Amino acid sequence: MNFYTIILRKSTNYWVSLCLENGLVGQGETPEQAIDKLKEAIESFLEVSNSEENVYSRPLHIDELHEFLMIEDSESSEIYELRKVYA
Repeated sequence: MNFYTIILRKSTNYWVSLCLENGLVGQGETPEQAIDKLKEAIESFLEVSNSEENVYSRPLHIDELHEFLMIEDSESSEIYELRKVYA
């Protein structure tokens, strides 16, 4: 089981989780739901990448991370969490 570094961001009505190793995202009403959705996305991606050729994966580019952190939402607070999760 691999571990992944994720950033959680609180938005207006939901939480978004972003994986730094591959750029996949998950969304939910709670941080736990967002992480669970991200884990599902990672597992699905791994299944596809193991069964098909030419599946591209790369760590998140710093510009993409900056964009994720700087998205403005009129009602959101700037709440972020950095976590390590296993998938």
